[in-house]
Amino acid sequence: MQAQSQIPELFDVIILGASGFTGKYVVREALKLFNFPSSPIKSLALAGRNPTKVKQALQWASPSHSLSIPILTADTTDPPSLHRLCSQTKLLLNCVGPYRLHGDPVVAACVHSGCDYLDISGEPEFMERMEARYHEKAVETGSLLVSACGFDSIPAELGVMFNSRQLIPPAVPNQIEAYVSLESDKRIVGNFGTYESAVLGVANAQELQKLRRSRPRRARPVIPGPAPLRGPLVESQKRIGLWAIKLPSADATVVRRTLSILTENPHGLPGANESPEQREKREAFWSTVKPAHFGVKLGSKSLLDIFRFIILGISIGLLSGLSFGRWLLLKFPSIFSLGWFRKRGPSEDEVESASFKMWFIGHGFSDSSLVSQGNAKPDMEIITRVTGPEIGYIATPIILMQCALIVLSQREILPKGGVFPPGIVFGATELQQTLQENGISFDVISKSSLPAQRV
Repeated sequence: MQAQSQIPELFDVIILGASGFTGKYVVREALKLFNFPSSPIKSLALAGRNPTKVKQALQWASPSHSLSIPILTADTTDPPSLHRLCSQTKLLLNCVGPYRLHGDPVVAACVHSGCDYLDISGEPEFMERMEARYHEKAVETGSLLVSACGFDSIPAELGVMFNSRQLIPPAVPNQIEAYVSLESDKRIVGNFGTYESAVLGVANAQELQKLRRSRPRRARPVIPGPAPLRGPLVESQKRIGLWAIKLPSADATVVRRTLSILTENPHGLPGANESPEQREKREAFWSTVKPAHFGVKLGSKSLLDIFRFIILGISIGLLSGLSFGRWLLLKFPSIFSLGWFRKRGPSEDEVESASFKMWFIGHGFSDSSLVSQGNAKPDMEIITRVTGPEIGYIATPIILMQCALIVLSQREILPKGGVFPPGIVFGATELQQTLQENGISFDVISKSSLPAQRV
């Protein structure tokens, strides 16, 4: 492998954390897109703190090919190494988590150098803190920074837009509820990094609230009709055959951030160098996306799985606030998660057999004029669905790399710089279409009228 000092060129993409649990799957997906005639990825490098492990990840990702991919050394505890790394690339893909522990110096280096940045974080505090700390500087340096470019939270962002756009004016949406169902022929085993991030997120929940109180209030979209009532703890959603419980995921937070930015920018965010035709296309797209109340629930055909999730939530809630409790949760994840998470992650067979379905049940009004008629309830229901392969190691790398392709090939239609949620950046692009072409499907399941009711 070449030494870092011998590589003078500017890479199209550098993957940081290439030897991690998810990172090596991102490398495998990137190699599928590398150096093809139609691909914008003509130069690629991998980076991590241990070059030997990165080399092993490359060999795992491409066992039948001898690829000369440069391997660079960088460590999130060594800012100069990150600055050198970011000065060598157009786009950095950050796979080093938990992001609340390791993400800030990487973002700082990208902002300083002006390179673009994508990650697969599902950590609200990290995302909002990076926006507060680096947005203005990123606008100044032209660095575009977008978190949550994996299963968290692209399916939710695009899924809400897809559902909302099924209502043709004068119809308007009121509420969209997402139900995430994970399926497998074998046992479902989650990413330990996701579990660790959840434990740390609950432990530091007060920090997120403190951050939000310290910042100006976000613009709140005007949503027609009454706010939805709080439902039961456990819901039987017979229309899609699932039991469900509220899921405290990043998706709802990320979607609300996008809707807030859209409220302030009804035509979306202007591209760095977009043509009049591209501007017209962007404005036409965003004119079809209307805000709605949004929430996410975990769904399962088994009521037992729902109670397992409740026990997991209680365990994390009770123990994460104490240092010894956090140690127990992170030392014995398989015990406290009742087998859903383990440190070594899922096997290859478990990954290949898993899939997801994300249902979106949208309620709205067939005519916006109905909203003012005596607090009428929504009279329309639209059910859509996003489906795809295993969420952590297959779907997430696919989504991240498709986002990367858009950043590299259509940079002129994206914001010049700043820290943004993915929906407002990629919503008006071809991302939904390219995901559809790569195994993540968007489908309309049903459209129906609801009985006329009043609140």
